[in-house]
Amino acid sequence: MALQYGHWYSGGSETAPALNGAFGETSMMRALQGPELAIESLPAGLAERIAAALEKLAGAKAAPCDYAAADAFVFLGEAGGLSPVSRVSRVDIALLRGIDRMRDTLLANTERFARGFGANNALLWGARGTGKSALVKAVHAEVNARLAACPGLKPLKLVEIHREDIGALPSLMSLLRKESLRFLVYCDDLSFEAADTSYKSLKAALEGGIEGRPANALFYATSNRRHILPREIIENERATAVNPDDAVQEKISLSDRFGLWLGFHACSQEDYVAMVLGYAAHFGLAADRADIAREALEWAMTRGSRSGRTSWQYIQDLAGRLGRTVE
Repeated sequence: MALQYGHWYSGGSETAPALNGAFGETSMMRALQGPELAIESLPAGLAERIAAALEKLAGAKAAPCDYAAADAFVFLGEAGGLSPVSRVSRVDIALLRGIDRMRDTLLANTERFARGFGANNALLWGARGTGKSALVKAVHAEVNARLAACPGLKPLKLVEIHREDIGALPSLMSLLRKESLRFLVYCDDLSFEAADTSYKSLKAALEGGIEGRPANALFYATSNRRHILPREIIENERATAVNPDDAVQEKISLSDRFGLWLGFHACSQEDYVAMVLGYAAHFGLAADRADIAREALEWAMTRGSRSGRTSWQYIQDLAGRLGRTVE
């Protein structure tokens, strides 16, 4: 067996300095004396060190994932692996108020998928802080609790992919396709800017590609935008394109890949107070209900919004003043 080195050692390649650093320039020059080098003639251990240096330059290969380690994982993007999450930051589904219709719809869709039946990709869009991300995580926990009561059914695995890694979604789907488990792939705060073309990878991964979406994977995304892309991009396409309708259709066709659209809107004062009181009762925060409601409304006024996020922030403040922690 021979080692070809001319293309990476000669001509000022960036690889040569890295290899030199791995095992010394003198050893390199002594070992590399011709356009081909028999591996067997290398000094003891040098071949292994060359191979290790080249593998380091090429990028480490992700280790196989132990799916039994957790029910939730984070996709590592370019590294190509999955990192287990031992404890998911979530709230109990019973504490989510004012989103009953969206809760019931998403829960039914997710449970059907977990049991092996037909289900749709879902886009949760709407006002900030209204419980979109919290609902996805709470639904995952509730579905797994129901599956645990049914012998023979495996738990549903939650896999989060970060927005900046969305271009690698086809690779993630290929990774999951080989497994016997079922996966809920989730991206929080999904959106794209004017110069970003990675949304095309998402379109192909969800529908339209040759392979299509794996039968054992479902994709949920949250976004503040109904069509995921900002309105100014769509309007600019309409104004500047030769065929405005075609250009706009290209931009909004991404959201069409989601068979289930769930809209979230600012909650009413009644729902907001119910959220706060529900949290207070759940965590055993001993205080007068009327005082809690009054303080919570004042808290919301200072932040300019009533939402699930605002109610949770108030509860954190109240717990701190009472010398309590909430988890």
